[in-house]
Amino acid sequence: MAQITKFTATGSKAGTIDLDDATFGIQPNVPVMHQVVTAQLAARRAGTQSTKTRSEVRGGGAKPFRQKGTGNARQGSIRAPHYSGGGIALGPKPRSYVQKTPKKMIKLALRSALSDRASEGKVIVIDGWKFDTPSTKAAKAALASIGATGKVLVVVGRDEASAALSFRNLTSVQLVAIGELNAYDILCNEYVVFSEATLPGVDEFAANSVKPAKAVASAQLVAEVVEPVAEEVAAEDVAADDTPEWAGSAKALDDGSQPEGFPIKGNADSMLYHNSDSPFYDRTVAEVWFDTEDNAEAAGFSKPPSQQKAQDAAAAADTESEES
Repeated sequence: MAQITKFTATGSKAGTIDLDDATFGIQPNVPVMHQVVTAQLAARRAGTQSTKTRSEVRGGGAKPFRQKGTGNARQGSIRAPHYSGGGIALGPKPRSYVQKTPKKMIKLALRSALSDRASEGKVIVIDGWKFDTPSTKAAKAALASIGATGKVLVVVGRDEASAALSFRNLTSVQLVAIGELNAYDILCNEYVVFSEATLPGVDEFAANSVKPAKAVASAQLVAEVVEPVAEEVAAEDVAADDTPEWAGSAKALDDGSQPEGFPIKGNADSMLYHNSDSPFYDRTVAEVWFDTEDNAEAAGFSKPPSQQKAQDAAAAADTESEES
């Protein structure tokens, strides 16, 4: 890791500090920085420009002159685009200029910009601003003492409100919060000044970042809410999977075969039962087996409609034969 001198707010040296190579020591990727900065500037555009088409311009409802006999080209409206005061053809309308940029490219552009400034020796780290009260004069003197001249980007954290109030009136200083650091602001300024608490690390900012807090809150939420609920749902699923017991019924054996003395198959999805005469008997997966059809019907299962019709027709034929 590269080492740079750490300063105090008064400009005296306070030892050295390591800069992470993955953040400040990579080869700057200029095309990626260009694409990310272009997308960032495009997103700033309001996109509110608008022109009126011929349907939006006032007037022109009547045909200006008759179709034939005048010697002129036929016209339908004086608000056509080729008329003075007419609508605009293919003019701009409100739109969004936002470009979708992958997060990996945004992070690479940020690290490339930081590495570019670090390679020029224009990344400065101080141990802390330590402003008791906001003071623009003290802030200007602090920058002069550490050699930050020209345009300076000062990165402040959540607990550095006094420093933010001290620097905000300096025209040559741009303030940015640690979570808002981006490649464009770095490239627009000559120096980048961090406090020791806001110096970025490998993948995320070491301090004053909301990400660790969110991660802890998410872990607590999973432990306190999600996991107990998941256990309850799993218990309900196990209970739901248990096949209810009915009179004259039995569960399938472990290998799915028929229990002895229970020849009738009951299917829980269709709530139909099939005896050995049913053409669907061999194709039916039985969740429960019954010993008699009466017990199957008492449990809420019914015979397949096709078989029931055949049985009713046979019964009617037998009744007719007996009466004759």
